Amino acid sequence: MSDTGRDIPRGAVSRTARLAALPLGAAGRATLGIGKKLSGRPAEEVDAELQQRTAEQLFAVLGQLKGGAMKLGQQLSIFEAAVPEEVAGPYREALVKLQEAAPPMPVRTVHAVLAQQLGGRWRERFRDFDDTPAAAASIGQVHRATWRDGRDVAVKIQYPGAGTALMADLNQLARFARLFATLFPGMEVKPLIAELKARAEEELDYGLEADAQRGFAAAYADDEQIVVPRVVASAPKVIVSEWLEGTPLSRIIADGTKAQRDRAGFLMAELHFSGPQRAGLLHADPHPGNFRLLPDGRLGVIDFGATARLPDGHPEPIGRLVRWALEGRAEDVLADLRVEGFVRPSVEVDAQGVLDFLLPFLAPVAAPSFQFTRAWMQEQAGRIGDPRSDASRLGRQLNLPPAYLLIHRVTIGSIGVLCQLDAEAPYRGVCEEWLPGFAG
Repeated sequence: MSDTGRDIPRGAVSRTARLAALPLGAAGRATLGIGKKLSGRPAEEVDAELQQRTAEQLFAVLGQLKGGAMKLGQQLSIFEAAVPEEVAGPYREALVKLQEAAPPMPVRTVHAVLAQQLGGRWRERFRDFDDTPAAAASIGQVHRATWRDGRDVAVKIQYPGAGTALMADLNQLARFARLFATLFPGMEVKPLIAELKARAEEELDYGLEADAQRGFAAAYADDEQIVVPRVVASAPKVIVSEWLEGTPLSRIIADGTKAQRDRAGFLMAELHFSGPQRAGLLHADPHPGNFRLLPDGRLGVIDFGATARLPDGHPEPIGRLVRWALEGRAEDVLADLRVEGFVRPSVEVDAQGVLDFLLPFLAPVAAPSFQFTRAWMQEQAGRIGDPRSDASRLGRQLNLPPAYLLIHRVTIGSIGVLCQLDAEAPYRGVCEEWLPGFAG
């Protein structure tokens, strides 16, 4: 790779100008669209064209800026399955690109970070180091190398200035949340940005990430279904871990066989529910770029920047509430929702109405097997996203306690990926094995 690559754009004025151009560009296109409609072009054709151009500009800017801009774009890409097909079609390709790629930083910058983090004689720790990045993401990029003992390794390097850019982007993007509403109808983008800000400091600490990876690697050592590469060396801005060969989940989503898609979906659910029980940790970033399907059928997990510490495993009330709901115990469900803080004491709701609200979400575990589809997720999103619907009105009366916020977000994100995969698997059995309270 030549030195023509780009560092993360750090100038506050430059970054703000690029982000500020997004709503201005959208407004300009809207004005142009009105003119085209007046000239006689069909409204649907003009709207589709405008949506496509808006999406192209939006995700081009998010990808170029890396930092929080790209982080938000990647998070939004998980929820693409919830968007109606006529809306999602024009920009699905742009979303998928964000799942696997970002502009690389220059070689000189890569070497400078390695010298700072691993010492001036860092090259002696490697037999070989490939200057061309194998992957690039929101706050760092990965290079392939050979460790001094001959092992193939992945070297994850954080972009200089990533922390500053991450927070600046997220603060700026919060002001433009309304723009995303045109592309993701019904999605609350501001709370998503707020959570990304709350977790930013943790994700920037590669020491914490390396510790989480070590915990997962120990819990899944020699596992027949899930593989976690061992950490070889780590520093605050660099992680060296064993190289993992496999097919990125984004490729499985795009053109994988049904067997591959079903297998990947089943193993993602297995990781989600077994991690807290086996490692005391929840993998909290169900983004397709973080997973590989290995040739032997195992699921490889390669990023642990976002993890939740659950030393006691998944909270038992989740499994118990799901079991009671499936058994039709409306009054018991409502009583426990109140105990756990999902329904505030001052709020009066009908027990059967609450059960009717919840049951469609529980379809994946109501039967021995279930197929996640975009149509199913779009149906659920539409059911709660229409402010005129009973489900939407009831949903607004419910509360999400802070202790369950991250678990909820990760579960929804995982479901989004399963819907992109169209994955069919025995998810109920996974819950029976790993979710406390579910099997009684």
